[in-house]
Formats: sequence, structure tokens, C-alpha cells
Amino acid sequence: MLTASSLAAVYALGGQPEAEGALLGTALLSLGAGLALFGHGLLPKGPYAEERETLPSTGAERAAFDEAFEREGLVTRRRLLVGGLTGAAGTLLVAFLFPVRSLGPSPGKSLESTPWVPGRRAVTEDGGFVSVDDVPIGGLVTVFPEGHVESADGQVVLMRVAEGLVPARGRESWTPQGLIAYSKVCTHAGCPVGLYEVQRQELLCPCHQSAFNVLNGGEPVFGPAARALPQLPLAIDGEGFVVAQSDFHEPIGPSYWTRP
Repeated sequence: MLTASSLAAVYALGGQPEAEGALLGTALLSLGAGLALFGHGLLPKGPYAEERETLPSTGAERAAFDEAFEREGLVTRRRLLVGGLTGAAGTLLVAFLFPVRSLGPSPGKSLESTPWVPGRRAVTEDGGFVSVDDVPIGGLVTVFPEGHVESADGQVVLMRVAEGLVPARGRESWTPQGLIAYSKVCTHAGCPVGLYEVQRQELLCPCHQSAFNVLNGGEPVFGPAARALPQLPLAIDGEGFVVAQSDFHEPIGPSYWTRP
């Protein structure tokens, strides 16, 4: 009682971990000692045994038991154990299915596409359309698909280069008037790639210092990123604004299980 009361007082006055631990330990040891003394000194001494008469089954009861056993069939120990084990394993597997619901709905093919579609214009963060003249030589502009300014997977870095561009096979028409666009989502850990080193023609990821060659299909040249930035096919519409020819031809972001 004394140590427990002292513990309450120390706690009420602001607490002190060492004192609280010592008082709590002493209180529990004292309580255990009290229970041991109570059991040894105050409880009745034994052992005690109460005699009872034997309870044999009558002949009629034994006959009824034999009849029921023959009617229901004999449950062997092996059959009982195997059946019980199978039932337990089955119900356990069923129970394991319930946590799958906590994973949420299936993403389906939503990870394989972005809001970019053929003919959709590129817009700035304030929703303004982007023309060729809005991107100077050596400049970088972050753009989004029209109507999806808040899109995380649709954000793109748009640059304009004067010369040296080496389009990959099949991408010759993706860079009209020197405009070239890559996904802003780093292929290493998904950080935003927003730094452009014009002299080296490299895009830089500030998170883990991955660098990507702008002129050579966004191939990684430094850092932990192992895959190129997905390139967005561009075109210029009749009003001179930048539009997408199509969506990205591969999933954007970190390493993806279907990406070669």
C-alpha cells in the first residue's frame, strides 16, 4: 500500500522514470509476497479427497451404446485427425482471404495509361496553352494534359533544343521544331525530375541525383535510375499549340513489371 501510494504521488507530481520503476517493482514484489504468505498460512491444509461410489453402466446402457456405434459407424483416430487437420487448414485459408480486402480495389490497367490522348493540348499549371514560342531554346517548362492539371502521372517536362537531337527509331516525328517532352516522374523512385542542365543536355532528379540524356531518348547516364524516362510524342496543331500525338508508349514511373 505504501509503495503504490508513493507511486501515485510521484506520477501526480510530474513523474520520474527511475523512481516510478523502483516503486512499481517493489509494489508488485510486495503483492506477490503477500499472496504467497496468504496461500501458505491462511488457506486450509490439504490434500483432501471426497469418496464417491463407482458408477458402472447398466447392461441396457451398454447395449444402446453398441447399437449406436454400429449405426453411426466407427470413427477411427486416423480418420478423426486427418479430417480435423483438413478442416482446420481449410478454414484457416478462408480466414486468410479476408485481409485481401484491405488491399483496396484492383487497379486494373489504370497504371498503364495517363490522361494524355491524341490531340490533347499541353497546358501550364495555370491552365494556359503552350505554343512553340513559349519554350525558348534551352528552356524547360512543366506542362500537363489539358483538363488534368493536378495529374501526378501526366506531368511532363517540355524542352526545346537547337541541335544534336538523336531520335530513336520510330520517334522521328515526336520532336517537332526541336520540342521534346519526357515524363517528369523519375524511373528510380518516382521523384519529380525538374532540373535541366543545358550545357550537358541532361535532366537531373534532385532526390537521388539520377541524370538522363535529353538528346538520346532520356537514357540514364548517372545515378541509380536504370531505365530511360518515357518520352511523350508531340505535335503542333493548326493554331500553333503543342499537343500529344498519343499517350506514352510505356508505363511511367519507377521500374514496371511489363517494361522490357
